Amino acid sequence: MTARDRAPEETRDAILTSAFDEMYEHGFQAASLSRILDRAGVTKGALYHHFGSKMDLGYAVVDEVIGGWMTERWISDCGYEDPLTAIGRSLIASLEKAGPKALQCGCPLNNLAQEMSPIDEGFRTRIARLFGRWRRGLADSLGNGQTLGTVRTDIDSEKVAAFIIGAIEGAIGLGKSEQSEELLRGNIEVLLDYLETLRPLGAPIPA
Repeated sequence: MTARDRAPEETRDAILTSAFDEMYEHGFQAASLSRILDRAGVTKGALYHHFGSKMDLGYAVVDEVIGGWMTERWISDCGYEDPLTAIGRSLIASLEKAGPKALQCGCPLNNLAQEMSPIDEGFRTRIARLFGRWRRGLADSLGNGQTLGTVRTDIDSEKVAAFIIGAIEGAIGLGKSEQSEELLRGNIEVLLDYLETLRPLGAPIPA
């Protein structure tokens, strides 16, 4: 299918997907509009028809692509009855789905947080909103687990949710920095062990 044959929505989606890949591999500031156009197979006119500037395109990538990725992998799959098992499974599935890219490029949301939050308020607020949604989703899930007896009641679900996110991002960041799958997986194993300590004493561990 050529760019001319695409419906406007498909063209826009192709641009967003290409922009995400470019930003993930090179960062926002080093992202090349020419490479994005080549990846998407569209003209510069098509890009500016949908996005007024590179900054607008970057914001849309955060809101729509990374936001959708976060919802799919974390926010909608936290698990309410047994959140600890669900969080662990989501973490493992997310890393498996990312494959070598997780080690090579890290976390796309955290990459942008490190690069753009200090210098652009539009990026900062969007990134903070996504981290906030993730944190609240985990906290709500842990809270429901406390009500149902699958999570210890003596923990602060908000603080634990923030810690889990920090541990995940730290593990991915260290693995990326040293390009070490062993380091990444070792840290994830420790985090999974920590999650099991959040179960009430004597509670059965699900299969």
